Amino acid sequence: MEGMKKAGRSCLTVLKYLSLVFFSFAAVLPVVSCVITAFKTDEEYQTTNVMTLPKSWLNFTNFTEAFQKAGMGRAFVNSFIILVCVLFFSVIIGTQLAYVLNRFDFFGNKIIRALFLFASQLPGVAMQIAVYEIMYRLGFINSLLGYIIMMCGTDIISIYIYIQFFENIDYSLDESAIIDGASYFTIFYRVLFPLLKPAIVTSCILKGVGTYNEYYCASLYLQDKKKYATVATSLYTFVGPLGSKYNLICAGVIISLLPALIVFILCQKQIYSGLTAGAVKG
Repeated sequence: MEGMKKAGRSCLTVLKYLSLVFFSFAAVLPVVSCVITAFKTDEEYQTTNVMTLPKSWLNFTNFTEAFQKAGMGRAFVNSFIILVCVLFFSVIIGTQLAYVLNRFDFFGNKIIRALFLFASQLPGVAMQIAVYEIMYRLGFINSLLGYIIMMCGTDIISIYIYIQFFENIDYSLDESAIIDGASYFTIFYRVLFPLLKPAIVTSCILKGVGTYNEYYCASLYLQDKKKYATVATSLYTFVGPLGSKYNLICAGVIISLLPALIVFILCQKQIYSGLTAGAVKG
């Protein structure tokens, strides 16, 4: 009987490791395929399969061509402006809103929280008709400012992260500051806001990745692709009715990954600490 139990545990261990290897392979395979394709010439791409290695790993023609033809220089500038503005205003608005909802008990507090929860259940695509109508009437189509304002909209997940983090900050800090004569504004910015660093890092990662990779809204509202292209929409340059140049697309994808990879390598300590300390706690 004991031998059967050991055999069963061994089988489960083997299955766990096999599943881990399989899913790791499934996650890495598209990236490997993309890197291989990025170094292939047009002739190599058309005559070989996706996993056939290129003849030369020193052929950077695809990268230069993708960068120039897709206008990725302007796209990076636009994406950087959008990302910085969206993260700045999202943090300011989200932390203030979470502070009010957590620290003040007023009529409608629970209703507002319930509405946020209800809004998070609505599919974003289903709301685009109403959002597009609002953007059109405000003259925000083909406007970088309008797109930034739209992307700064309430980020419900981040607000819940801030609220949960506020709940783990003792009220005695607020009371001590009030006794010293501090206003609510001073309490928030001088006392509580610095303590939100882990939660801010977490929400910035979630919001930043979503904003940087956003394609649907960027394509819908920034219709002038030459002037208002973002990193995500610039890659669409190589897709057309006569075929798609996937070797150039893969080269552009790798170029677009480099800034995120550099930021992760330089800030991985802060990112890891922010994700662990800023996680939602019960």
